[in-house]
Amino acid sequence: MEVPYVDLGAGYESLKDLIDEVVSGVLASGSYVLGDNKAAFEAEFAEWLGRGWAAEHGAAAAAELGIDGLECVGVGSGTDAIYLTLRALGIGPGDEVVTVSHTAVNSVLAISKAGATPVLIDIEPETFCMDPAQLEAACGPRTRAVMPVHLYGHPVDMDPVMDVADRLGLAVIEDCAQSHGALYHERMTGTIGSVGCYSFYPTKNLGACGDGGAVITADSELAGRVLSLSNCGQGEERYHNIHKGDVSRLDEIQAAILRVKLEVLGEDNERRRRAAAFYREALADIAGRPELRLPVEREWALHVYHLYVVRSSRRDELKTHLAERGVPTLVHYPVPVHLQPAYMSDFPGVSLPHTETTAAEVLSLPFFPEITEAQLSHVAESVRSFFA
Repeated sequence: MEVPYVDLGAGYESLKDLIDEVVSGVLASGSYVLGDNKAAFEAEFAEWLGRGWAAEHGAAAAAELGIDGLECVGVGSGTDAIYLTLRALGIGPGDEVVTVSHTAVNSVLAISKAGATPVLIDIEPETFCMDPAQLEAACGPRTRAVMPVHLYGHPVDMDPVMDVADRLGLAVIEDCAQSHGALYHERMTGTIGSVGCYSFYPTKNLGACGDGGAVITADSELAGRVLSLSNCGQGEERYHNIHKGDVSRLDEIQAAILRVKLEVLGEDNERRRRAAAFYREALADIAGRPELRLPVEREWALHVYHLYVVRSSRRDELKTHLAERGVPTLVHYPVPVHLQPAYMSDFPGVSLPHTETTAAEVLSLPFFPEITEAQLSHVAESVRSFFA
């Protein structure tokens, strides 16, 4: 059996009629940029992120936290969401932003693009996320923000991050590119810090059919600055520019597609969790040793499994074995940012032991909402045969 690593076509087919209808509607409307679909998606996504907490804890609790007043600004990509947020916060040359090296390079690229200096710390080896215990020591007089990355669908332990940020007066920018719908103590990632930044790249849990991103915040002034910066720096009056802005707008076709996909995001996340449970059960008796360790889910977390990432001290051998059995895999991410050729000179002498060991051991198995039980079984059996 040949198992696709990811099958975006299957996701399209499951929603084909609705997607085709809304795309045709946009094309027929003649309104392709800054139209009704962008505005509608922004409102719907903000409401979706706040809905769970309000339903669980009541409107008053949601209002106290500011979750009932979330605002969303759709932008051109997840990278731009971070970059524009930094600019809107006035963070740039001379400022430092603390984040992790075990992430897609885009996280750090956005900081560099804003002119700020990234400061990289190590991760927890079990969740692959920022180790909050290392945060305060990395902060100095130039630190303006911390950016936890909710990697692979598992949230960062945010309470200690927020404690340090509150004491030091730092902005908290949540990188939620891989955590659409993940929960930390029953609260959506992206609604805990100062701002949440999302990517809608096609493979994401909520993916467009092209690039797209969004900024989520309860700070209406910040949202307004991001909106202006994303649209050439223009203010409320057309052709009157109040900032030296950029051009990064979520277009109408992508917004319309995202509105359709948002309706099934909760269901898709549950399908991901069921597929993860299948892998966990099928591989349980051979897991828990250096040769194979499975993803964890902390008691305070709801993991949405953007990726299903295992660890193996024999990663490269396992990857080759699986390929021979028709099971493609990927490595997210093989080279930490501080060891990338483009960034090595920025981090001389930096050593992040957990990050570096993780990069040599992680392997992403085939995983997507539409993956079948037969495909899951073949992957699991192929992994098992390697350790037989």
